[in-house]
Amino acid sequence: MKILKGDKVIVIAGKDKGKTGVVQAVYPKVNKVVVEGINVHKKHRKPTQANPEGSINEIYVPIDASNVAVVDPKTKKATRVGYSVDKNGKKVRVAKKSGSKLD
Repeated sequence: MKILKGDKVIVIAGKDKGKTGVVQAVYPKVNKVVVEGINVHKKHRKPTQANPEGSINEIYVPIDASNVAVVDPKTKKATRVGYSVDKNGKKVRVAKKSGSKLD
C-alpha cells in the first residue's frame, strides 16, 4: 500500500468523489484508509446511566484505498505514487506526474 498516514488524498470513486482530505489511519491488511471528512456516518448511542439522554455521534468509516489517490504537491491533482532512490541511498516516494517528493 503506497498511501501513508498524513498524506493528502482525493476521492476518485464513490459518493464523496472529488473531495479531499488528510489520511488519519491506514489498515494495510484490509486495504482501507480513514480520511478526515470523508465517508462520515452517524452512530446512534443508546441512553445509559452515564449518558441518560443518549446521543448521535459522527464517525469516520474506512474507505477502500483503491478509491483514493494521492494529491500531487505541484499540480494539486490526483497522481500515482512511485519510488526513487535519493543521493543518500534512501528510498523515497515520488509523484508520478511531476516527479516531486512526497515524503
